Amino acid sequence: MTQRPDALRLDSSDAVGLLGALAQPTRLEIFRLLMRYRPHGLAAGDIGRLLAVAHNTLSSHLAALEQAGLLASRREGRHIIFAAQAPRADALLAFLSDACCTEGPAACSRDTLAIPARRDHVVSEHPLRVLVVCTGNSARSIMAEAVLNREGLGRIKAFSAGSRPQEAPHPLALSLMEDLGYDISAMRSKSWDEFLGAAAAELDLVITVCDDAADAACPTFPGVPMRVHWGLDDPAEATGPLAAKRAAFLQSYRELTARVTAFVNLPFEQMSLSELQPMLTAIGRMDGATEKSLDQAA
Repeated sequence: MTQRPDALRLDSSDAVGLLGALAQPTRLEIFRLLMRYRPHGLAAGDIGRLLAVAHNTLSSHLAALEQAGLLASRREGRHIIFAAQAPRADALLAFLSDACCTEGPAACSRDTLAIPARRDHVVSEHPLRVLVVCTGNSARSIMAEAVLNREGLGRIKAFSAGSRPQEAPHPLALSLMEDLGYDISAMRSKSWDEFLGAAAAELDLVITVCDDAADAACPTFPGVPMRVHWGLDDPAEATGPLAAKRAAFLQSYRELTARVTAFVNLPFEQMSLSELQPMLTAIGRMDGATEKSLDQAA
């Protein structure tokens, strides 16, 4: 296929440079994250928090991606905002497949090199009310609740609960979230019974993050919310030295943030439930998904 005249074109040396910049796990995850947040981008601190990457390490990776032309940055107040340059990625795909850009002209034009202001918090009268459920409500669901509320920027109000809750959140979950700048003062393990009954607020969406909770006889929540499954392995079941256990929680957090950042960048306010559900189900198939999630999304 012939490329459009206005499409970015790469030669072999350009393509090698882009592939080299992405040939490192953290840099690849940074670029994937920022592609979800295009065109607004994210502040450097938010990138580090969502990927749980130390500032010094993050800076070198951001610099490498920006030098390759895959990111652009600008200062906005106290923040440095980084945004993915989608045309460069499209050009690389076109080079590899010897095909034209699969996006429309607006997505592939050079005009997208400008970085709009970062997305701000909104005050919504009707935020999407999301309940994240697992068995113990001590690790995965607790972390997902915190990330959804922070990344939802007022468009989402998230809660979490367990079918058989633990007495308290797992200490490693709390320490990780605190280290990453989340407020853990109100985090507690609670039963899904708190979200039942005539006095309970209506829910829009229930997300199960462990297979046991998905298999449990789920009660009828007020509002008869849509239900999807994002099954992930339980980091609390990790064995071995403390470092291995901490690594399991870090991996679980990264898998959750990948799903949340894909979710919050959907235009869900303009979508019907029939349109939203298959997209949320597909998100459940991202890296780290349990066999149950893969089977349900097939």
